[in-house]
Amino acid sequence: MKAKEVKILNQGLEDEMEVWGYQPCLWKMILVGVGAVCSGGLLLLLLYWLPEWGVKSTCTPTSLRDAQTLLLRTTDEFKQWFRAKVHVMLAPGKKPFDDLDLLSKTQIPNGDGDHIPSDSNSERHENFPHRQPAQIQYFVHHSTKYYWNDVMQNFEVYKGLEDVNVTCASIHTEHSSGLSKALQDYRRLFFGENEIAVIVPSLFKLLIKEVLNPFYIFQLFSVILWSTDSYYYYASAIVFMSIISIVTSLYTVKKQYVMLRDMVAAHSVVRVSVCRGNEDTEQAMSTELVPGDVIIIPANGMIMPCDAILFNGTCIVNESMLTGESVPVTKTSLPSSDEEATRAYDIEEHKKHTLFCGTHVIQTRFYAGELVKALVVRTGFSTEKGQLVRSILYPKPTDFKLYRDAYLFLLCLVGVAGVGFLYTIILSIMNKVPANTIVIESLDIITITVPPALPAAMTAGIVFAQRRLKRIGIFCISPQRINMCGQLNVVCFDKTGTLTEDGLDLWGIQRVEDGSFRPPESEAAKAGLVNSTFVACMATCHSLTKIEGELSGDPLDLKMFSATGWVLEEPTEEETALHNLIMPTVVRPPKNFIHEANQNNPLTQNMELSELPACEIGIVRQFPFSSALQRMSVVVRRLGEKHMEAFLKGAPEVVASLCKQHTVPQSFTETLETYTRQGFRVIALAHRQLESKLSWHKVQNLSRDVLETNMEFLGLIIMQNKIKEETAGVLCELRHANIRTLMVTGDNMLTAISVARDCGMVLPHEKVIIADALPPKDFHPASITWHYTEAPTQSGKDNQTVEINLEEIMYDGQVSQPEQSYHFAVSGRAFAVITEHFPQLVQKLVLKATVFARMAPDQKTQLVEVLQGIDYIVGMCGDGANDCGALKRAHSGISLSELEASVASPFTSSTSNISCVPNLIREGRAALITSFCVFKFMALCSIIQYLSVTLLYSILSNLGDFQFLFIDIAIILITVFTMSLNPAWKELVLRRPPSSLISGPLLFSVLTQILTCLAFQVLAFLLVKEQSWYEIWTPQSDACNVSSSSPSPSVNETIPHDHKNIKNYENTTLFYVSCFQYLAVAIIFSKGKPFRQPSYKNWSFMLYCMVLYFFLFLIMLYPIPAIDSFLELVCVPHDWRVTLVIIVIVNAVVSFLFEILILDIILWRLVFRGNEGANRPTESSSANMTQMSIDRWGRPFLSWLFCRRNKPPRVRYRHLALELQEDTDWPPKPSTVTYASTPASLTLT
Repeated sequence: MKAKEVKILNQGLEDEMEVWGYQPCLWKMILVGVGAVCSGGLLLLLLYWLPEWGVKSTCTPTSLRDAQTLLLRTTDEFKQWFRAKVHVMLAPGKKPFDDLDLLSKTQIPNGDGDHIPSDSNSERHENFPHRQPAQIQYFVHHSTKYYWNDVMQNFEVYKGLEDVNVTCASIHTEHSSGLSKALQDYRRLFFGENEIAVIVPSLFKLLIKEVLNPFYIFQLFSVILWSTDSYYYYASAIVFMSIISIVTSLYTVKKQYVMLRDMVAAHSVVRVSVCRGNEDTEQAMSTELVPGDVIIIPANGMIMPCDAILFNGTCIVNESMLTGESVPVTKTSLPSSDEEATRAYDIEEHKKHTLFCGTHVIQTRFYAGELVKALVVRTGFSTEKGQLVRSILYPKPTDFKLYRDAYLFLLCLVGVAGVGFLYTIILSIMNKVPANTIVIESLDIITITVPPALPAAMTAGIVFAQRRLKRIGIFCISPQRINMCGQLNVVCFDKTGTLTEDGLDLWGIQRVEDGSFRPPESEAAKAGLVNSTFVACMATCHSLTKIEGELSGDPLDLKMFSATGWVLEEPTEEETALHNLIMPTVVRPPKNFIHEANQNNPLTQNMELSELPACEIGIVRQFPFSSALQRMSVVVRRLGEKHMEAFLKGAPEVVASLCKQHTVPQSFTETLETYTRQGFRVIALAHRQLESKLSWHKVQNLSRDVLETNMEFLGLIIMQNKIKEETAGVLCELRHANIRTLMVTGDNMLTAISVARDCGMVLPHEKVIIADALPPKDFHPASITWHYTEAPTQSGKDNQTVEINLEEIMYDGQVSQPEQSYHFAVSGRAFAVITEHFPQLVQKLVLKATVFARMAPDQKTQLVEVLQGIDYIVGMCGDGANDCGALKRAHSGISLSELEASVASPFTSSTSNISCVPNLIREGRAALITSFCVFKFMALCSIIQYLSVTLLYSILSNLGDFQFLFIDIAIILITVFTMSLNPAWKELVLRRPPSSLISGPLLFSVLTQILTCLAFQVLAFLLVKEQSWYEIWTPQSDACNVSSSSPSPSVNETIPHDHKNIKNYENTTLFYVSCFQYLAVAIIFSKGKPFRQPSYKNWSFMLYCMVLYFFLFLIMLYPIPAIDSFLELVCVPHDWRVTLVIIVIVNAVVSFLFEILILDIILWRLVFRGNEGANRPTESSSANMTQMSIDRWGRPFLSWLFCRRNKPPRVRYRHLALELQEDTDWPPKPSTVTYASTPASLTLT
């Protein structure tokens, strides 16, 4: 037995984990039980909060094979711990795809060694006497089952049919007939019911989980302690607030679970037709489906209950649930012959043949009564939709420095509380205080120092920010990420639909005749072009379909087809059934086009319109557009023609490479660059006449690789993709705020660069360096060629950027610096090569890369991870179509699509432009600053109260019950919630808010305020004792009316005295001074510009502060007996009250000077601003002279004083930027090549 062995689960995937095996240990469990009893259950709570300790303290290590309990730890930066119990299942086979001959002859046992899902399992086990069932160990984690594999000696996940590496051909031959009922039951043992079960926890479970939060446990401890010390009113108020907080939290969590369950369950259970052999079909519930089942897709469509391979027929599918793209897509049957059929089925590679769970099949296409069939490959949580739901149910924790620093700061407060704890014990022992009082008061100092209401107060700013975001149409499913938005320093944008309009306009066409380009033509819908092959290609090479009489499909296809003026007709079901070789879709030009085209033909010019020959073209087969191939093609046949034709449409470079070279014009490259440099989207067309011997059946089995060769180049379609009105202004605003912007698109490189220039992402004077990487080939190593693009030519489109260019002249005053004058542009192919063969260059490239073109969806996610790897806080904004992974992976993902797929994105905007980005960043900054303000305020309130109580303990006194209640509720709590209401500042500024509590400015702020409060409390505490009227207070004392000739009260009088000694002059003095200190620091910490609106615009906060000030001055200067009695205050002379007014005013002024003058103005400018301050806009010349003299003499001294001189940058991207500034060989020179084998660059000859 190998103890303490560690294995890796889900290796290389996002949810990779380490796993250790354990088995229960009796003596450890007994020890833990004794410890739990002795600690009053606190030990059990600790083990509940720390799963690692819980397992190790009750179990001993063992091999995974013998384990009964597993300890799991994620391998990402969060290192989360989980525990899982190992169960045992009985089954006749070890794996779901085992070939068991008995399965077709008998029933299948279904039982678990630990838990039995249903009562029928035991009966089914009794009906299986022929085979000894095998015991299979498994465990469940995050709705995924992991089964033990004896060969691997590890646990594995069964995803579906692709686990057995089925080829496309074998799907048609071996898996097309379906499963027997027995085999289906057997596989269901492993894959379970086909449902995405979002289990809504009961209110009791949610309550227990909420109450066992460390925050509420500490509150419970505090309430018990306060109750034993007779602070009943205060304890009751805290209990009341905690109940409200718990109820609100339970309602929110329950509502989210119910919403998710309803969203998933809306169409999760449907009736389906399942094939049982070649001819037999039966109706079944979709929950019974398992991988290997064959289902029939009805003609009127359905909501897919699983992921399935379409192997017979064609479907029109709405995949908006998955991709966020509402445009229907065409799914074709899986290839069954030629080279493609020999490849193993891959769900990513064969997306165009896969129907995904949750997507809506709108229509089906079938021939001569054949059924449209699909093979189930994944079920339940293994499906694409299931994985999406899992990512919502089990999100990764938010990794933000603020929260980590908050815990460190709380530990510091605990340390302070420890000092007070010891001080209280020593002082009480010296004063011979009873033991029970010592215990209560020493523990009480801990509850004062560590504020139990801190977590609730910290979330106030986030809640208010979320409400403001909702008002401007930005919806959030992960509120904790709002704070993170305040720290964004790079934002990646998709291009089409995000920076530019969704739709494309046809700018013109440029046909090819006799191997050369004709002049551009603005229209394709001309009678003279009706019979041209070019227009025929435009009219047929698309994936459009009619849904309820309306043309639907890709916007580019719609624009292209509508530009021809042709008409699309689709056959009805009756027509399909009547004809064996019916053509599914027919396109034809309008009759008036035909009439005009034939006027010049002497054979047809005298015919009637109805007698003219038709120009109908039938689309025989379609190969849908593939992002990987960057092209699509169709096979067509003209009416009356014997032979068929193939039309191809796609990226110009790809189409040209598939054409006969003599048909491609020599000026192809120059012409293409001319258009792409101007930002046009260019599509190339090609044509090929097929052999007459090719029949309809042969075409259906033809491989696209065979078809899409030896084409004849037809010409170019030039589409104009207009930039959205808001784009340039938003990017300019982000640039001025020193936030990097990147473009990540699937479009052509030169088009992307042109759009980047037009929208202001790349300025006119800045160079763009294209990194063109090639993989190793024929003994040549991988290489990168560095191309410098030419300066953009002036065109009519420049009027879009005039305003930007004028503004950008003043940008940061840094345009002359070399590091600001170039950008890298990288294609998806080059990115893949560089990532694999030049890993040392990846971070250098992304540091200055601005344009990423031809990027696949997974490469977008990879780019986000690389940026995060050099400490960027990354935002991603896209329309959801291919950005789901990147939106989910980024620190802040903003989807411009409100469709179901956007649930994976933390933020969703109802406005379809990028104006939401600066709004979100502004609100994030406001929420972040609010969190800092609230944290500082709550921490300082605790310290102020701690100082007051510590000083009073020295005279064996304390604050009263209602004094605590007034301070904590009337002053602190309401002030916290009103100070959180400051809206965001109206514009983004260059300076970013701090991300860490453990930073120079914040520590200086908190420490100076603590020292100021301490000084004035001690001053008041000592000064009151020096007054002529001062004496140790007794119930007979009357300092308000005392005079020098007044006799002292008789010491023999016996009037009841408060055993807690609450009423005394020191208590009253410190209560007044501390109340004003709370208010002073609230106003000082509630900062406005440059991240929030000024506090005077927060009417609720200002009004409440004014009311409190009025009330406190009133009771201090003009005491009201009823209030004094309620707050247990004693009467002091009016002169002392005036003195206290002076003390609190001086205290407020000193606190204000420290925070505003010294910290915000002097120290921030000279010491703390670091690199960010260097980029501030310039001021007037006189101010510059003053600033220069201060910088010359003040900064070196203060930097030395605060140990910040020559301090290296803390973030990696700044460190990398400094290194590159000193690298004379970076950026690479024009037309140089970098080889993977040698680090040096070699100039091309």
